[in-house]
Amino acid sequence: MKSITMLLFLLVSSSCMKNKSLLVIGHRGAMGHETENTIPSIKKALELDVDMIEIDVFKIASGEIVVFHDDTIDRLTDGIGNIEEYTWSQLQKVTVKGNHKIPLLTEVINVIDRRVPLNIELKGAGTAKDVNGIISAYFKEGWVSDDFLISSFNWEELKVMRMENAGIKIAVLIENDDPREALPLAKDLKAVAINPDFEKLTLAIADEIKAAGFKIYPWTVNEPDAIDEMIQIGVDGVFTNFPERIK
Repeated sequence: MKSITMLLFLLVSSSCMKNKSLLVIGHRGAMGHETENTIPSIKKALELDVDMIEIDVFKIASGEIVVFHDDTIDRLTDGIGNIEEYTWSQLQKVTVKGNHKIPLLTEVINVIDRRVPLNIELKGAGTAKDVNGIISAYFKEGWVSDDFLISSFNWEELKVMRMENAGIKIAVLIENDDPREALPLAKDLKAVAINPDFEKLTLAIADEIKAAGFKIYPWTVNEPDAIDEMIQIGVDGVFTNFPERIK
């Protein structure tokens, strides 16, 4: 009887340890609760005690770096058209669902205020240099490289970022059927992580990626069964719309 009790204790302890070490990354803030990539979504993620927040950025026509996910503003706002063709003054007249506004990258950084690291996904072309310029300015104010993680499906932008900044942390986003296809680029960029679609991740693939020296942050893990599966596989963190389901 004592041996069974001890076994159950070890299993529970192991599960708790796995959960404790799992990085909870708020996807576009906490988009399961507030409109994605808005200031309220960022604040909600902080309220839910995430370990990191992920956002998406584009460079718009007037040169600003704004926080938004889609190529067009049609789905989430009362406007239409490609976001990259808007000026900042035009975007300020657009309302996001929930009566919110599209924020600047600097606004999001200021709200986070170093409470958790910020994962900036480079969505649009030509974003790397400007994003590096912005975060470099924050380095002069006491922020450090560990406060940021740069990721992108646009691998050319990641290459530009690495040329611009030798020390910034990079994660390679990939949606291919075999996430190991990101390994050569991750090695070339001296990346810290590979971020695959969780549905494409197996224990064997994860073990190979970890053996190569990279962390694994799969996206977007929302359902309890998927969360448990990722814990069992041994990933380092997950992107989720519902951080409270993990913590």
